[in-house]
Amino acid sequence: MKKFFFASTLLLLSVSMLAQQDSLPQQWTLEDCIRYAREHNITLQTLRLSASSAQQDLQQSRYNRLPNLTGSASQSLVNSNNADPVVGGFQTQANFSSSYGVNSSMVLFNGGYLKNDIKSKDLSVQSANLSVEESANDITLSITQAYLNILLAQENITSLEQLLTTSKAQLEQGQQRYDAGAISRKDFLQLQSQLATDNYNLVNAQNTYRRNIATLKQLLQLPSSYDFRVSTVADVQPEEAVMALPDAQAAAMASRPELKNGDLRVQIAQVELDKIRASRLPTVSLGAGLSSGFSDNRDAKYFAQLNNNFYQSLGLNVSVPIFTRHLAKTNVAKSKILIDQAKLDLENTKVTLNATIEQALINLQNAQAQYKAAEEQLNTAKEVYTITSEQLKLGAVNPVEVLQQKNAYVQALQAYTQAKYTAVLYNKIYAFYTGAPISF
Repeated sequence: MKKFFFASTLLLLSVSMLAQQDSLPQQWTLEDCIRYAREHNITLQTLRLSASSAQQDLQQSRYNRLPNLTGSASQSLVNSNNADPVVGGFQTQANFSSSYGVNSSMVLFNGGYLKNDIKSKDLSVQSANLSVEESANDITLSITQAYLNILLAQENITSLEQLLTTSKAQLEQGQQRYDAGAISRKDFLQLQSQLATDNYNLVNAQNTYRRNIATLKQLLQLPSSYDFRVSTVADVQPEEAVMALPDAQAAAMASRPELKNGDLRVQIAQVELDKIRASRLPTVSLGAGLSSGFSDNRDAKYFAQLNNNFYQSLGLNVSVPIFTRHLAKTNVAKSKILIDQAKLDLENTKVTLNATIEQALINLQNAQAQYKAAEEQLNTAKEVYTITSEQLKLGAVNPVEVLQQKNAYVQALQAYTQAKYTAVLYNKIYAFYTGAPISF
């Protein structure tokens, strides 16, 4: 039975995983990755549960304004020794009794504590939801960087495959010229060495691609066995126009969840101070109750006793704190400190965010300048390499010169590709801070 249960469990898990994988995209766009992470990331789901818990606290704080109602019932059997007036001495006697009651109370005035508690819980719900957005933004940036790394690796692989094809053609031509005695064995071995180097570079690029795929899968928390593939993006190019720094900072101040959350924490601290102040005021509450009882040592019947013993009560209770050993005063002072701390945290968040946006703009400007320089360098190196390759076919240069120009071209190509995707990444990061969604 244990083996059957274990096998059945494995089968159900396998079927569940296969069903989940069938619903996933065949090829993932960046938007697919971000959307999936926002829906399934464990950290985000945990924060959403915290937000749901805060919502329950809010609901309970609203219910606290309503009167409560409690019922009670007790059945007692008392065994005692009583004096026997007929024969003298004592005799054992058991008495049975019952009591029933219903009580209710309602706070009429407590200095605004309940009202401020509702306000505090409402602000806490908003803060919890903003915490979800903060974490989602961090995950979005991580996924964007990982996705661009995959595209970068793909482009490197394509370029290296093209270079490998060229190296094979040059080696075939070199074999013919070597067989004809037109080049030395040393030159021919140089061509063979270049082919091996190109193969090595291609293998490294493929390994980098696989590592980047694994990184993105881990960010998305997908199973290791899942065959993850990204969608082909046509001609990724960095955008030139960007928002001016003052405009970007102003847009971030109006949209970023960490700033809204910091402002909410200040408001929560202020409301908590109001709650503490309310605890120093009198509390007025209204109470009411119904009760009755029965005892078998009386002559009256059960329902007659319940009717005779039926009591109704209505009372007004006032509770006035007179001396609390300076507890309320201490709590007020500490609450004011928390308000100041929340304000400082908010100000620090603003300063940090402005500095982050400014640094993102500097990174973007540097990346765009490097991209332009790398593009010019690539065009020059490509032209020189093309001319040298044609000269090799005519026998005007030796293979060593061709290999030197090819290495220069490969380095320029890799620098260009890296600069291009770096510029794209920083452009999207900078725009994301202003509230723009990330997409291709």
